[in-house]
Amino acid sequence: MSAPTARPGPSARRPAPTAPAAPAPATTPNRRQVPPERVTGAQSVVRSLEELGVDTVFGIPGGAILPVYDPLFDSVKVRHVLVRHEQGGGHAATGYAQATGKVGVCMATSGPGATNLVTPIADAQMDSVPLVAITGQVGRSLIGTDAFQEADISGITMACTKHNFLVTDPIDIPRMLAEAFHLASSGRPGAVLVDIPKDVLQAQTTFSWPPEMRLPGYRPVTKPHGKQVREAARMIMEAKAPVLYVGGGVIKADASAELLELAELTGIPVVTTLMARGAFPDTHTLNMGMPGMHGTVGAVAALQKSDLLITLGARFDDRVTGQLDSFAMNAKVIHADIDPAEIGKNRHADVPIVGDCREVITELIETLKADPAATGTPLLQLTDWWTYLSGIRDQFPLGWKTPSDGSLSPEFVIEKLGQLAGPDAIYCAGVGQHQMWAAQFIKYEKPRTWLNSGGLGTMGYAVPAAMGAKMGMPDREVWAIDGDGCFQMTNQELATCAVEGVPIKVALINNGNLGMVRQWQTLFYDKRYSNTDLGTHTLRIPDFVKLAEALGCHGIRVEKEEDVEAAIREAQSINDRPVVIDFIVGKDAQVWPMVAAGTSNDEIMAARGIRPLFDEDEQVAEPAIIHEAMLHEQATLTAHEQAAQKGTSE
Repeated sequence: MSAPTARPGPSARRPAPTAPAAPAPATTPNRRQVPPERVTGAQSVVRSLEELGVDTVFGIPGGAILPVYDPLFDSVKVRHVLVRHEQGGGHAATGYAQATGKVGVCMATSGPGATNLVTPIADAQMDSVPLVAITGQVGRSLIGTDAFQEADISGITMACTKHNFLVTDPIDIPRMLAEAFHLASSGRPGAVLVDIPKDVLQAQTTFSWPPEMRLPGYRPVTKPHGKQVREAARMIMEAKAPVLYVGGGVIKADASAELLELAELTGIPVVTTLMARGAFPDTHTLNMGMPGMHGTVGAVAALQKSDLLITLGARFDDRVTGQLDSFAMNAKVIHADIDPAEIGKNRHADVPIVGDCREVITELIETLKADPAATGTPLLQLTDWWTYLSGIRDQFPLGWKTPSDGSLSPEFVIEKLGQLAGPDAIYCAGVGQHQMWAAQFIKYEKPRTWLNSGGLGTMGYAVPAAMGAKMGMPDREVWAIDGDGCFQMTNQELATCAVEGVPIKVALINNGNLGMVRQWQTLFYDKRYSNTDLGTHTLRIPDFVKLAEALGCHGIRVEKEEDVEAAIREAQSINDRPVVIDFIVGKDAQVWPMVAAGTSNDEIMAARGIRPLFDEDEQVAEPAIIHEAMLHEQATLTAHEQAAQKGTSE
């Protein structure tokens, strides 16, 4: 028997797909008529993906899914990216979807291959990202027998998918895949799983296109009710301290242009949540910044002191509201969302509006313009409100202190990166301190330029998501901003980038610790640093420059402020392989402002020892929990000093 002939990989046979002209989510199957033909179930999967416009799939082959990989080898339309771990494939598909607006696709085999996709599936579902995960399954006769590599992935993911399918007849493959893509990308986007037994993939069937979708109970409402829009417009015209509270739904709806028009028409201040960074230009004078636990003092004050929240595609997440019963206590609420389940879930809506954010905003603009009282631009006279907010914004701008020990400031690094890479670059962040600094100190002017794991908070998201974003938008500069903790979870995907020719750039904010955990231990656990030192500073294990080079990347190390710009420019000049810059930063840097978890937004701390008071009568308010923690810390230090002095005198 002769040895098998090696086949060239996908990247050797065809170039990477070019960047799409504009985001074009596949909400309905391609209507091109394909006459019936006899194929295998596996061929039907590949043909369906081609008809659905899929150009990239991230995955790893294995026994149960292997039948799909044979016809996939012959496809000239679908590029398969062989990732190094299924979790990386799932996050790459998410990054691809977030950057392009299209459905991201990942693939894995049964059992452990499928279960390795659970985290990225849950991550995509939490952040409303259109994702289709295709998994192989053991043969139909083996389901429920604890067969080799069997896992009930449909049952496992039931709570973290928008919908999932178990295909039991090969004739259903085109229909179920078309339905999966429609469900993932329409209404509130989300994650959909399609689980296909191996014998279904191997069976003969008939393929034709387009299939007839059968989703009788699924009809997302996109057009808002006119009466609700008119009531919202009336409340806006009467408000004295309104705020446009903007969430990620505005980006999902491609409604940034409409949001800008609404804000400028009314003169209402805008706050953009972590998932909405870039939905409204950061440099616009109406932008008060990001609200929430690590948001700007101005944005938090705007929400707390508002008399009307115009909530667009946001879900009143606990990281934004703080202690819910003290959130914006004097505000009435207009809540517009594509998902009716979100309206009233956390905060009562005085005017609920179910609909697509772009259609809601468009109709709201038309209604406001038609109001007889609407004269001049802006329509609202908010002089007193803006005087108050401008004062807060000017008094408490974002900033940082240069470390006294001479170490490199992480905030300086990230701000400089944003200045050099600019508003057209795509920034993908992991989870932790570096994520918050990236949200704070980079100016986001356009949608789909800021990608992160906001809801689930998944460490290890950044590198594979950056890979997916770069493959979806190959002409854009893509940076993964990662911490040394997150980076060690998925850095193996840099090998994928190197092999596939995906020149992402990684800004590694290396503070030698699990930084956000360490910050909480500093503030709330008497500086008892239990299991947060990673050894990347003290032992330099691993050596990230050597690791980068071993993974086929160019590695750079920076320890001084004067070397930061040169290193970033060097990374920008290298486009034949990925680049990793190991920024050695101080371990004691902390993220400010901060609202301690479970406390009121009124207790926000602008920095250590600096608590803004939104009104003069707040002078008598109880001290913030962070302030109390610092008083305890100071008392402990004083006690130690007194004990030391007593010992010296004796």
